[in-house]
Amino acid sequence: MSSIIIIGSGVAGMTAALEAAPGHDVTLITKADLDESNTRYAQGGVAVVSTPDDSVESHVQDTLTAGAGLSDIDTATVLCAGGPEAVQRLIDRGVEFDRDQTGGLAHGLEAAHAHARILHAGGDATGAAIAYALIDRLRDSGVRVLTNTTVTELVRTGDAVTGVRLLGGEDLSADAVVLATGGAGQLYPFTTNPDVATGDGVALALRAGAVASDLELYQFHPTSLDTPDSFLISEAVRGEGAVLIDADGNRFMTEVHPDAELAPRDVVARGIAAQMAKQPGTPVRLDATAKGAAFLAKRFPTIDAACRARGFEWDTTPIPVTPAAHYYMGGVRTDSWGRTSLSGLYAVGEAACNGLHGANRLASNSLLEGAVYGIRCVQAIEQQQPADAPDPTWSEPIETDLRDLPDATSFTRDELQHLMWDAAGLVRDEQGLRAAAQTLRSWRTPEVTDAKSAEDANLLLLARALVTGALARRESRGGHYRSDLPESVDPALHSSMKVAQHA
Repeated sequence: MSSIIIIGSGVAGMTAALEAAPGHDVTLITKADLDESNTRYAQGGVAVVSTPDDSVESHVQDTLTAGAGLSDIDTATVLCAGGPEAVQRLIDRGVEFDRDQTGGLAHGLEAAHAHARILHAGGDATGAAIAYALIDRLRDSGVRVLTNTTVTELVRTGDAVTGVRLLGGEDLSADAVVLATGGAGQLYPFTTNPDVATGDGVALALRAGAVASDLELYQFHPTSLDTPDSFLISEAVRGEGAVLIDADGNRFMTEVHPDAELAPRDVVARGIAAQMAKQPGTPVRLDATAKGAAFLAKRFPTIDAACRARGFEWDTTPIPVTPAAHYYMGGVRTDSWGRTSLSGLYAVGEAACNGLHGANRLASNSLLEGAVYGIRCVQAIEQQQPADAPDPTWSEPIETDLRDLPDATSFTRDELQHLMWDAAGLVRDEQGLRAAAQTLRSWRTPEVTDAKSAEDANLLLLARALVTGALARRESRGGHYRSDLPESVDPALHSSMKVAQHA
């Protein structure tokens, strides 16, 4: 029996825990409550081939197209081919996906998908349905769960990760450690992610000497509600026919891309940003009024309630929307089994970068990724094989010095977030990135004394790494757009980075 520590309680972490529980000693650690993760807030659904007119090949092609030339076909095939089995396991574990009038699974259409293959639950509460079903199974699984517990360091013995260090200094040993900590939306002031999304897993891995990849590639969701909390308005709303309009009430995405509102996310997000620049001070609006109150309330109950609670009657009046940080395509570099460059260390879900999403994630592939790779990760632990060598599209890792400058001073999270939004957000350029890199290194890494200071230290390290990667990628590709280098450059390469280790 192996001992396995899993950090993170989203779909990837809980799937891995439930898969490992029957034959292993499993501890799942989460820094907040068990249900607080990006998974719980996911609205759109799970993309999976489940109708006769659809195919794995079509799903793979849509994934590759959205990935802007940077997705790995083998990794995408693993996801799409493994989707039906992974979804069936979710159903077996109590996830109740919505059904159509015949009793079969209901299917929705989302941007950049050739078929209506999106399964949803509770209309627009798919993530919550998955999270709470898996939590129910965890209670009876024998998995040891540590909530409100912060991991500050990965423990290494030689070249292998052999455990974790908790806030306060306690060490927990394990034969395998799985990072399933989600994304890093708190790098930015406007994000659809919850407060816990501070990039902890990637930062832990970088400090331990693991290779990370594509850290410059961040996806900005096109349509968050233009309110202080950046509430997500699901892609599925546009999939059901809602359109984006300018200040004069005219559709503008038809002039940007042949698929208009259903173009890949990076295209729509930049289209919105460009239109907002033409009408400064006035947001664009999402018009779903043609769908009617009854349809919107039934199909999107969570969004409907959120809009009305914030004073928007979206069945009669178009709602203001704006892009917001949503999903990290970069992360700890893994192979297609979740194995990292360090023995004993695995990563799954948004914390990992296996090449699946390329430069721009296809809508509703994220929950599926957690389900598929949560299973595969445990299979890899049981096989005890080293990580597969990356193919030639993965560059050799660059060892990067991300230390504080000698005269570094303190900073606030708000300062970091706004710097990142201005210099490393939707649109970037050399001058802004170089200035941001200098400022970030002029800020002192906080001494870790509590959970917040641990998060701030992680955010600072990850901000430095993201900006370094954005400077190194001298092109525009997917979620990474440089106004000074607007074209993509062939061949497409995944970037790789290690933090220089100092005695």
